[in-house]
Amino acid sequence: MTLQQLEKTVSELPPDQLSAFREWFHAFDAEKWDEQFDRDVAAGRLDQLADDASAEHRAGKSTEL
Repeated sequence: MTLQQLEKTVSELPPDQLSAFREWFHAFDAEKWDEQFDRDVAAGRLDQLADDASAEHRAGKSTEL
């Protein structure tokens, strides 16, 4: 199925099925985002960002929550 076919199919859904699809897709998208985040953490892709944030906090450039 192409993206254009998928778009057409989704656009033709009745309101109740569109709502169910929206809920399903939101959960699906969140799961995929979490998986990518976990892969990025495991690969060390966020280490520099965390180090920079910690250094800025130690330098007084942030506040405790």
